[in-house]
Amino acid sequence: MDRGVSNYIDKQKSPQKEISQKLRGIILSTFPDIREEMKLGVPWYEGKYYIVALKDHVNLGFSIKGLPEEKIKLFKGSGRTMKVIEFRSVDEIEEQRIVDLLRVVK
Repeated sequence: MDRGVSNYIDKQKSPQKEISQKLRGIILSTFPDIREEMKLGVPWYEGKYYIVALKDHVNLGFSIKGLPEEKIKLFKGSGRTMKVIEFRSVDEIEEQRIVDLLRVVK
């Protein structure tokens, strides 16, 4: 686990802190050997996923490079290479759904 990522998450307010912790845990348990780092000021995971805590929610970002259109529709956002899923509370996190989406992108 990257210390910079830990510091980033520890500095967040509730509920963004708890959401970020949960999402990080899901990513690391799904891919135990994934490289975690701070990039562009937020936690990144091998250029495929990122976590960003915003004012009233947390985005879990996904690279959509090479995904078919039906898979891209699973995500929100207007980015050309990255799309997101938004979380406003820990209760919104459906772990199996996140794991399935992580594996779609990997």
